[in-house]
Amino acid sequence: MNIFEQIAKELNIKVGQVENTVKLIDEGNTIPFIARYRKEVTGNLDDEILRNLEQKLQYLRNLEQRKEDVIRLIDELGELTDELKNEILNAETISKVEDIYLPFRPKKRTRATIAKEKGLKPLADLILDRKLKENNFEQKVFEFISEEKEVLTIEDAMAGALDIIAEMISEDKDFRDILRKDAEKNGILVSEKGKEENNVYDMYYEFSEKISKLPAHRILAINRGEKEKALKVSIKLSDEKNIGEILFSLCMDDENFCHKFLKEAVIDSYNRLLFPQIETEIRANLKEKADTQSIEVFGKNLKPYIMQSPILDRVVLGIDPGYRTGCKVAVISKTGSVLDHVNIYPTKPQEKIKESKEILAKLIKKYDVSLIAIGNGTASRETEKVVVELINELKKEDLFYSIVNEAGASIYSASKLGQEEFPDLDVTVRGAISIARRIQDPMAELVKIEPKHIGIGQYQHDVNQKQLTETLSDVIEDCVNKVGVDVNTASFSLLSYISGMSKTMAKNLVSYRDENGAFKNRDEIKKVKGIGPKAYTQSAGFLRIRNGENPLDNTAVHPESYEIAEKLYGKDLDKINVPKLSKELEVGELTLKDIIEELKRPGRDIREDMPKPILRSDVLSIEDLEVGMELKGTVRNVVDFGAFIDIGIKNDGLVHISQISNKFIKHPSEVLKVSDVVKVKILEIDLEKQKVKLTMK
Repeated sequence: MNIFEQIAKELNIKVGQVENTVKLIDEGNTIPFIARYRKEVTGNLDDEILRNLEQKLQYLRNLEQRKEDVIRLIDELGELTDELKNEILNAETISKVEDIYLPFRPKKRTRATIAKEKGLKPLADLILDRKLKENNFEQKVFEFISEEKEVLTIEDAMAGALDIIAEMISEDKDFRDILRKDAEKNGILVSEKGKEENNVYDMYYEFSEKISKLPAHRILAINRGEKEKALKVSIKLSDEKNIGEILFSLCMDDENFCHKFLKEAVIDSYNRLLFPQIETEIRANLKEKADTQSIEVFGKNLKPYIMQSPILDRVVLGIDPGYRTGCKVAVISKTGSVLDHVNIYPTKPQEKIKESKEILAKLIKKYDVSLIAIGNGTASRETEKVVVELINELKKEDLFYSIVNEAGASIYSASKLGQEEFPDLDVTVRGAISIARRIQDPMAELVKIEPKHIGIGQYQHDVNQKQLTETLSDVIEDCVNKVGVDVNTASFSLLSYISGMSKTMAKNLVSYRDENGAFKNRDEIKKVKGIGPKAYTQSAGFLRIRNGENPLDNTAVHPESYEIAEKLYGKDLDKINVPKLSKELEVGELTLKDIIEELKRPGRDIREDMPKPILRSDVLSIEDLEVGMELKGTVRNVVDFGAFIDIGIKNDGLVHISQISNKFIKHPSEVLKVSDVVKVKILEIDLEKQKVKLTMK
């Protein structure tokens, strides 16, 4: 298999692009660096295609390595033939290689291996070759009777021989494929009520659906129900048809004397070995498919969430709402430092509303607060009501509030990082600080939290955790490097996502900054312990120095291109003939275009073009809503079956996938992404369940 050709075919790109990119990867270049600074080499492949290429490269290299291992292992057994070797070499997936290896794989003692130890393999071969005849049956089988080997009767011998045949059938890749194809075409997953009562899963108590049509969220829900013993799950295949097909392959003549023995072996193999193995494989494949799709949704949701537009130049008052222990309040300066913190008790059981308003009013006046960020957890809407009343009473025209997704704030608060950042503050206060900072600069704050705890996507605790962590980390890495970070203010958490920057390097950089003061130019970064020439090359273009000695240090222009950039000073950047100038300066056109764009808007933040959070000054309750009412809302989460929209009431409203677009869509993510601000219309209101259905049509 030619790996480069295979990847090019799967990604619909040129073989040369794959070869060049693989060379860059093998040289130790990161995906963000390749995507930004090696466009001419890759043919302008974006970070998403590059990530896919890297994953496929790793899989195909693992596949080739596994082929070599299996060929070696079978050869050591003395069983390798040219035909078998070619079959392994031509296998396109690891599962196909494992199928070929299955009969040769060392196994625990089974009924078949015990029968082989008793010398019954030749008898099994006689049956498989249909050479047992009715007139010589007893005479032939009697040859295998041995008191020493505990084969005492003809029945013992036949039972052992059929055990050997049954195992051979279960390990035959063609027979396994019969069940796989049936599952793909006709297989049905069935779930019914389990031992434990749980109404959450009542829709799955009498449920069946074709395997080929099962969506990811349903697979994960059923798996969770089964794990909690609320559901009993099974796979239904065309058993009789499959058994008949396998038997026909072994013996077409049902009048043959060996037919009845082979039929017995096939039925035993199917029920005891083959079906259970394939059922396990089907369930594992369904789980893998659901994991992959759900993790893909996570990644799509995380990217716009991380890339939300920051709200700059505002003093923010963050509130982490609560009941019994009250609401934690923190005031954050325009640069993110903590100015003040306090507890208030406007909610049950204390309900000190007047006192809480007075405390908030003093803080707002003292620090000139212009934005209040309220966490969306417990007691959020009760707190929101108090805040809205206060805003109306203060009549401060530039004072607004916003509801902020607080998922993961408590985890950050109790984390080692939270303790290091605010060692003298209580865990609960750290939560309020995190909520306030999330609206000031979402990326800088959210990178401090393990991505799976950010609260987007579906069934985050049920999917493959290693795959989820790797995918979401890649998304954050791409986002952070697209934006770039201020090397003089960025936290260790943010710096550790920079291309080429390890956690140790990030810590060393912060320590150097603390000891020596602000960096004055990018060259000074080389003085940081651990940041050698390779790490510097990978990271420099993504590290910004505002108000430094060289204005180019505050752009995405890489130091390797400074000489080119300096030749553009004084030129009318809008009138440059790029093809002509690229030849004159001996630089790629794509690189030159990027340099020109950076010089046009030095220091720009690409997140400025993203949707801004909705800032509110009034409150809605579900009782205020009417069917047909039009509202603006923010997309909080996108899942397989629709999207949840914050329209300013206690619970987010749901836009079902069928109500998102007038055109047919396979997934809500085709139209919506997290943090989008959208217009919606009230479709249905359920006051009892406090649920609202929305439409975008």
